[in-house]
Amino acid sequence: MIAYLSGKLAYKSPALVYIDVNGVGYEVQISLNTYSRISDLESCKLLTWLHIKEDGHTLYGFFEESEKSLFLLLISVSGIGANTARMMLSSLQPEDITRAILMENEKMLESVKGIGAKTAKRVILELKDKVKKGKENPIHLSLPVDNTIQEDALNALVTLGIARNMAESAITKVMKNEPLLQNLEELIKKALKSL
Repeated sequence: MIAYLSGKLAYKSPALVYIDVNGVGYEVQISLNTYSRISDLESCKLLTWLHIKEDGHTLYGFFEESEKSLFLLLISVSGIGANTARMMLSSLQPEDITRAILMENEKMLESVKGIGAKTAKRVILELKDKVKKGKENPIHLSLPVDNTIQEDALNALVTLGIARNMAESAITKVMKNEPLLQNLEELIKKALKSL
């Protein structure tokens, strides 16, 4: 119903903002991720999603399309409501959540308050294929660095004479154990050790 709001930030906190749009103040729930992007701004444009319940209407705001898309994917999972999805986006970066889903890293998802083992498994099961579809999903585009590191590591291992499927599983294993690993050489060394 309301695609975005653009206006002056009349009030800011890590959980919500008031956006003054031509004299009308909108209360918008945000994640810490969005707050970190707008904390120094006096005015901004937030993409929004309106949650309608019996007891009220709540607007959720997002600084980037990738965060909004991930939010919508998360609330499509049974057992995850808008507040839980916002908690996930406040506890982890959108790229980290996406990586955790792709690498089937349940422990990373369980680190979020309110997410147990069953819910983490359900998130991975229900969203893995959706997140993989890069053309339909802009979230995938927010991970080019990680994809490049993994692809470079895979190419290096194949060049070293390791079978492609073995190299892929070794890289997946390393990234599952260390989802925040950003160093190409370290990834290759650890993948070689896990073979």
